[in-house]
Amino acid sequence: MMIIPPSKNTTTGFGQMNMIDNALTLGPELSSKIVGRAQGFYGAASLNDVGLMMVMNFAFIEGKYNGSTFTILGRNPVFEKVREMAVIGGSGLFRFARGYVEASTHSWDFKTGDATVQYDAYVLHY
Repeated sequence: MMIIPPSKNTTTGFGQMNMIDNALTLGPELSSKIVGRAQGFYGAASLNDVGLMMVMNFAFIEGKYNGSTFTILGRNPVFEKVREMAVIGGSGLFRFARGYVEASTHSWDFKTGDATVQYDAYVLHY
């Protein structure tokens, strides 16, 4: 959901802010099991390319990690094949979490702006 529109004289969407609360699933299919929510916000932070600044929690609602979260912060240059962002902390079983995620776009609908993104997470925690 857009909360702040982009500035008027931009080709990169600079200044636009969006909030997210998306399903976190085991696979890319719409029928895949939901194991949590990807919640946070991102902003178009680059004047020269489409580069987002992302702040996002993976909040788990299933299995061993139910009730636990970890937090992702970093630059997401969306048109690169693989993007790396830092895991900067967590709660529950992810207390003291550190690591990184690698994001890759599985599918993207240009008309709606909807994307399915795969996140491979490499997390060390207490």
